[in-house]
Amino acid sequence: MACAVSLTIAAVAACGAAPEDAKSPVTAEAATPITWGTCPVLAEGVSRDPRLTCTTVKVPLDYRNPGGEKIEVAVSKLPAAKSSDRRGVLMLNPGGPALPGLDTPGVVAPTLPPPVLAAYDLIGFDPRGVGHSTPQSCGLDDPSLAGLFPYPAADGSIAANVERARADAGRCAKNAGEKLRYFTTANTARDMDRIRTALGEEKISYWGQSYGTYLGTVYGSLFPERADRVVLEGNVDPTKVWAHAKDNWGKAMSERFSDAAGVAAAQHATLGLGGTVGEVTRKYIALADRLDRTPAPVPGTPQSLTGSMLRTVTYSLLLHNDTLPMLAQFWKAAAGLTGGTLTEADGQVLQQVFAAPPPTPGVPADNQATMFLALTCGDASWSGDVDEYARRTAADRATWPLTAGMPANIWACAFWPKPIEEPVRVTDEGPRNTLILQNRRDNATPWEDGLGLYEVLGERAAFVGADNGGHYVFDQGSTCVDETTVTFLATGRLPDKKIDCTDFAPR
Repeated sequence: MACAVSLTIAAVAACGAAPEDAKSPVTAEAATPITWGTCPVLAEGVSRDPRLTCTTVKVPLDYRNPGGEKIEVAVSKLPAAKSSDRRGVLMLNPGGPALPGLDTPGVVAPTLPPPVLAAYDLIGFDPRGVGHSTPQSCGLDDPSLAGLFPYPAADGSIAANVERARADAGRCAKNAGEKLRYFTTANTARDMDRIRTALGEEKISYWGQSYGTYLGTVYGSLFPERADRVVLEGNVDPTKVWAHAKDNWGKAMSERFSDAAGVAAAQHATLGLGGTVGEVTRKYIALADRLDRTPAPVPGTPQSLTGSMLRTVTYSLLLHNDTLPMLAQFWKAAAGLTGGTLTEADGQVLQQVFAAPPPTPGVPADNQATMFLALTCGDASWSGDVDEYARRTAADRATWPLTAGMPANIWACAFWPKPIEEPVRVTDEGPRNTLILQNRRDNATPWEDGLGLYEVLGERAAFVGADNGGHYVFDQGSTCVDETTVTFLATGRLPDKKIDCTDFAPR
């Protein structure tokens, strides 16, 4: 979900005929054997696991017309360790929405123990429209995701946000066109089943993180008998897709922010941001307000630091525990920039934060932003009542000052075409084959949303809650989390009751 967008530091950068589902026949084309080869060229300076091989699978643009136009989905494989214990494939999705996943197997493999690496080929893919999978572009003026998180003006007005939302929706309609409406989560799940067929597998196991948890629950709802072992980490509540997926963001940010404020307070002697969590929080809110009113040019870059940018970088660095010290340094640098006390070290921190990522050959600069909108706006309908957005934003702004009204604000989705189908209904009907991993202080996909997914899936799922902050649960210092996850993937055994993991130890 949008709430689960894994922003990089630089990112501071009516239903027609029933679509193809689990009961639909698979065409002969979808069953064509895969030929593995080299993977697409990477961005400059980016590395890849040398064992990774890639291919493409052709899928229908519109599953209501499976014989019509085809698009290509890029797929990768990191083969299982040579062993007689191979079980099948473990398909991976890193979330976003709209993060590319072709290189995810190489990222995940070092975190997994030998029994899991021997049991599964790790399968990555760029979801339709993303990366090298028929990439889409709206031709957006601002290719970063930061502008898609709409903070009100300093006085609370959302007038500029309304115009930006209307303009972004208009650009997508003009430049990406009608076809963009078919780049949805439900169709991505159908693509996953085409990939399964092309791989020659009866079932797939799956690990989805963030937005990938919603993709996984949709796949399991469309194709329940084809989902083997499913791990969902940092979770989206499927009953809130997508207009209400942000409802808990203000509370979640408040809870997670205290972790970073504690890091800053412990270094008050050198950072000067306050000696308590409360003091740091008050100074941060005042700094954001000051930057809302008077943006500060960043030396060595063409950009200015605004209140919105301060909050967006903060959101991004709160996703990981190991970036909390850098976040505290960023706050010090931002305070120095506005107060006229910027040091050379502070300037280096700011330049590091604002450094633009290298372009990926063959992928439009605004690809992730385009597909972020395509998914969040195209999966489900949003209200078009501008006055209601203004009222809700004002109320949210007053209640949760750290997020300043952004979670309730208007998105381009308010001006988006009607989705091609209703959201896939997720229920508690199906096999018991899902492990939910959720941090208690997750600022992107809040604790309440993980519990919401657990309630929807019922007996189909087991729940592991970690007394930890950030967006990532596995391989973050909890033996309780890691052993439960590995046991499930290796043996299929799920806990018979809800587990609370309190053994987190920072690495």
